[in-house]
Amino acid sequence: LVGHGPSPTSSTAGVEKREKRFRAHQGFGDHHGGITGAHTYFYADEAKCDQHMETFLRCIDASSGSSDDGFSAIKLTALARPQFLVRFSEVLVKWRRLFHQMATEQGQAGRAVLDTKLELEKLQDALASLGIADKAESQQWFTGENLGTSSTVDLLDWNRLFDHRTKLSKPLLIPNRKTGQLEPLLSRFSEEEELQMKRVLQRMDVLAKRAMEKGVRLMVDAEQSYFQPAISHLTVETQRRFNKSRPIIYNTYQCYLKEAYNNVTGDVELSRREGWHFGTKLVRGAYMEQERERAAQMGYEDPINPTYEKTNEMYHRCLDYVLEEIKHSRKASVMVASHNEDTVKFTLRRMMELGIHPSDKKVCFGQLLGMCDQITFPLGQAGFPVYKYVPYGPVSEVLPYLSRRAQENRGFMQRANRERDLLWKEVKRRLLTGNLFS
Repeated sequence: LVGHGPSPTSSTAGVEKREKRFRAHQGFGDHHGGITGAHTYFYADEAKCDQHMETFLRCIDASSGSSDDGFSAIKLTALARPQFLVRFSEVLVKWRRLFHQMATEQGQAGRAVLDTKLELEKLQDALASLGIADKAESQQWFTGENLGTSSTVDLLDWNRLFDHRTKLSKPLLIPNRKTGQLEPLLSRFSEEEELQMKRVLQRMDVLAKRAMEKGVRLMVDAEQSYFQPAISHLTVETQRRFNKSRPIIYNTYQCYLKEAYNNVTGDVELSRREGWHFGTKLVRGAYMEQERERAAQMGYEDPINPTYEKTNEMYHRCLDYVLEEIKHSRKASVMVASHNEDTVKFTLRRMMELGIHPSDKKVCFGQLLGMCDQITFPLGQAGFPVYKYVPYGPVSEVLPYLSRRAQENRGFMQRANRERDLLWKEVKRRLLTGNLFS
């Protein structure tokens, strides 16, 4: 796959166009003010975030009391202010773009993300020429970093360097593409936002500890793409701490995103290097209309795959990669969260080919309560771990969630008709055999 960085022919205008994705937009609920475009809720104070954490704790308790090996889902826009997540996402993306910019200058444009490796010496020369760090400073940067063999730096090393450098008092400088001047990468972060970072990690820590105590796995839901880099970063931070012996924290990947495969493969490789268990929920995605409307209004590239067929291909590609990881390492687990019968059949076939048994409990399935029972119950009867996803809350907040599920599942009405026909067929069978209640 092509990396996210600019190609040799890309213009400054193209870069600015891409960066617009991570700017706050009042109409889409990712900034102060009224919300007209989507049901993303801005929580004005820390007390509200703490209230949501308490609700999630009760949800974990309820999941523990109702089933063994249960799941509880959480949303990070309920635990941190959405505009903070947008700003943090922007910072993360700028840091990654700098890596791809230097990769392009080293003649590596167009390589798959994990195949893009910067030679350390050339990287240090580039940092010096950009004015970011002289040779002596950059030598200190990489001291103690695990750079693999042959003194190269790939994107995962680069991201780890971000974590390491941002904890130091000296600001991390990168060039501003518009002015050409150096500026602090975290220049947009206020003291309050620094506190937000600590508080959201503290809340996730509290939830993860309760989940471990109760034998519940915690799924962090994916949200809009302009929040997602921050959400994934915070989730991986939590996975590093809590997934050491088994997968407690599950990250969610939306396969309607063009960058889904890069995200999945990058995080799987990170889990291999650091030795923790990779846990994931794979979904197709639920914010397509909003994502496309926002991209059009703000003038950046649509992040969504162009067709439903392309999204299906992406889903199966990501899923196959994780299934291969399960076969080879046994340190990965996946929830196939899908109402698509073809996807379920694909999963069952690949499990059989790879020798992954249902009793291994490395692969589970999930459907919404009240939807696609003709998928859920046969899976359960065949011995596969299968879950019903239960949305709850005030009607005004749950209905928009359910409407997005209906949008996401374009063939919903056809499947509802199929489900009705199957139920009627079963009723008639039982009447004819005299086993109505068996």
